[in-house]
Amino acid sequence: MSEQPAALRRDPPFHAEHVGSLLRPESLRRAREQLLGPHEADSNLGQHHNQQLRALEDQAIREAVALQEAVGLRVTTDGEFRRRTWWTDFVLGFNGVVENTGVEAPVVMVDKVGHRRAIPSVRIAGKLRWTKPIMRDAFAYLQSVARTTPKLTVPAPMDLHYFVGARAGIDKVAYPDLDSFFEDLALAYQREIADLADAGCRYLQLDDVSFAFLCDPKRRAEVQRWGYEPEQLVNKYIKLFNQAVAKRSRDVTIGLHICRGNASSHWGAEGGYDFVAPTLFQQLDVNAFFLEYDTPRAGSFEPLRFVPKDKVVVLGLLTSKDPALEPSESIKRRIAEASKFIALEQLSLSPQCGFASNYIGNPVTVDDERRKLGLIVDIATEIWGTA
Repeated sequence: MSEQPAALRRDPPFHAEHVGSLLRPESLRRAREQLLGPHEADSNLGQHHNQQLRALEDQAIREAVALQEAVGLRVTTDGEFRRRTWWTDFVLGFNGVVENTGVEAPVVMVDKVGHRRAIPSVRIAGKLRWTKPIMRDAFAYLQSVARTTPKLTVPAPMDLHYFVGARAGIDKVAYPDLDSFFEDLALAYQREIADLADAGCRYLQLDDVSFAFLCDPKRRAEVQRWGYEPEQLVNKYIKLFNQAVAKRSRDVTIGLHICRGNASSHWGAEGGYDFVAPTLFQQLDVNAFFLEYDTPRAGSFEPLRFVPKDKVVVLGLLTSKDPALEPSESIKRRIAEASKFIALEQLSLSPQCGFASNYIGNPVTVDDERRKLGLIVDIATEIWGTA
């Protein structure tokens, strides 16, 4: 561990971070169901245009920003308060992506006692195109109320291909050749990222499950049944991601959050990063990796030895799935263990995922959330001399 306080890290990611989504106030959850339909309704995915709900979201976002600033974070998100889920509201903003009503998605999550939870289902019904801004308004509002660095979170491009079950969820008339689908998907992301940069977004986090899922032998067997060799799919996804961010301005910080699933504390994969680490950490065009390390499902820190010296790893050591507050000394010991494989100055600290990947959220309270974020700030300040 470092004996001297570190120099202030002026650019993100900061030493104290969080993944993005926050618990919605109960009043906002109820209002969403009253105005747009209940959670059980297989409809109303995607962005909404209800002005009454938007006003309630505005107020809730201001309160969430105040919470983040009060605990000492130097990064601020809108908590994803305008979304039903972390990914559907974004991907349905592209032309050609539609809700797959009445069909169970090919990806299913489980909780710690084995209860299954299906995720929403979408499909590619036509040519995928970016025709209008998707997240510009949401970012603009966040930027207008945040006094610290605003961070926007969006799903990574790989997830759309993975969540539709690869070939099965992509219209064969629109895309007889999947190479053209990947090209269109990368181009759509390029245009959205450029639009966000034009709006002032300089810190963008892309959230992904595909790489973590491919670390799980059961999930690898699944994609083999889809007709892919897992190693080839990893390489294909790396190429897709790099194309998606290739045209960004170099003053835009890009982070990739790698997740094993977090649907109301359900998860979808297990296994360390060993399967993807040598190629992913070396070849992916990002500034930072946000990595889950809150349970033994994530494996050891050894794969961090493949991370280049110019990249940051944000260790997700506190869980967002459970209300118990982790002992500070335990977290510090784990950071020391990770620093055996990667320089301490390349490390940051965060929860393993967001607190609410859908609008219902995990079984924790706002006070639990506040205490965990505050602990992250305290530990980061103690270890690195700054949050």
